[in-house]
Amino acid sequence: MKVHFIAIGGSVMHQLAIALKRKGYIVTGSDDEIFEPAKSNLQKEGILPEKDGWYPEKITTDIDAVILGMHAREDNPELQKAKSLNLNIHSFPEYIFEESKNKKRIVVGGSHGKTTTTSMIMHVLKNSGKAFDYLVGAKLEGFDQSVAITDAPLIVCEGDEYPASVIEKRPKFHFLFPHVAIITGIAWDHINVFPTFDFYLEQFNIFIDKIEPGGVLIYNETDEVLKKLVSAHPSTVRKIAYAIPEHTIENGQTKVVIDNQTATLNVFGNHNLLNLNAAYYACKEAGVDTNTFLKTIASFTGASKRLELLAKNDGTNVYRDFAHAPSKAKATIEAVKQQFPGRKLIAVFELHTFSSLNEKFMSEYKGAMDKADEAVVFYSNHALELKRMPPLDPPVVEKGFDKKGLVVINDKNKLQDWLQKQDYKNANLLLMSSGNYDGLDILTFAKEIV
Repeated sequence: MKVHFIAIGGSVMHQLAIALKRKGYIVTGSDDEIFEPAKSNLQKEGILPEKDGWYPEKITTDIDAVILGMHAREDNPELQKAKSLNLNIHSFPEYIFEESKNKKRIVVGGSHGKTTTTSMIMHVLKNSGKAFDYLVGAKLEGFDQSVAITDAPLIVCEGDEYPASVIEKRPKFHFLFPHVAIITGIAWDHINVFPTFDFYLEQFNIFIDKIEPGGVLIYNETDEVLKKLVSAHPSTVRKIAYAIPEHTIENGQTKVVIDNQTATLNVFGNHNLLNLNAAYYACKEAGVDTNTFLKTIASFTGASKRLELLAKNDGTNVYRDFAHAPSKAKATIEAVKQQFPGRKLIAVFELHTFSSLNEKFMSEYKGAMDKADEAVVFYSNHALELKRMPPLDPPVVEKGFDKKGLVVINDKNKLQDWLQKQDYKNANLLLMSSGNYDGLDILTFAKEIV
């Protein structure tokens, strides 16, 4: 099997390339720029392109499949050559489906919690001895890749609602056709792709339509929007509703109870308890019993950048989280406050995505940071320039978040000064961003304050 990747350097694309190389396929690829860690990973596997750029001469009739990355444009010369030769061109999710047609497919969709829920399922399956393939959007302890394609009978996929490729605008999770589908919740995001909430909502209706006959839908019944959508949907698949499971919090530790069996967790927060319950039902569908699930989930420490503990001492914890959408920021802040009610919570939130930097979307953040004792919203003018977006005035941000005492900063040096002036005695610091605070060295700062 010969496979060529157009835009092989993508964070997930290069992982698929490596997985197929390890499966024994002949893998080639191109990209106009490849950054770390993709560059070193591809080099180690012997599939790093010799030089940057696009080379139509690489596209030949003996290629079985061309996989198109999101980074590639419609006028890409390699794509044009592949079209002219009538080669099989696939987006990433389309190709994942091609490799998993004979597998049982578990697909995790939803506006938030996808990565963590997928990671929880993977952690349990691995530690209970199940053979499976996977696709997940973060680094997970115990897995050297975020994509694995083998001859396993089962695959677990994180199902993103973002467009599949430049020539296939439909959401990625529409191409995975699950036997077991999870929807964690629905909260409008990606307004540059889904300009109205109704249009966004429709993508989840279509996802339910894609569940294989005889399949199951596991959904979060605490999300009223989702509950209403599932109730109104004509699908005859089996439906399993889940909510926050029984639990207790003592001395900063959460214990969960399922079927009268208990486990002490390394993760916390209502959103993670919801994720855990969704994972429980999915693992049950994969043949994992309650006792095994609780024994294995107890050692789950979280996915990278999902309430990740950067540093701590007896009175201070520093966390970072990928939260960027309003619902994610709100859930993460509330989780830390609930877990440590006696500590002050200092929260820093970076506006970095197209949606979050859009003045029209700002009102969606109302109330998102209300539970924080000290709150900063940061954004860089550099990010606005890169995304070719108009300037964003701090008063617009203040009005959108509508939080008393909110500090808005758009200069990384001023952010660093603000952080250094805070009192971290008996306090937790929560750093939320899908970016990097315009290059600020957050990891070193986190270690310094503890």
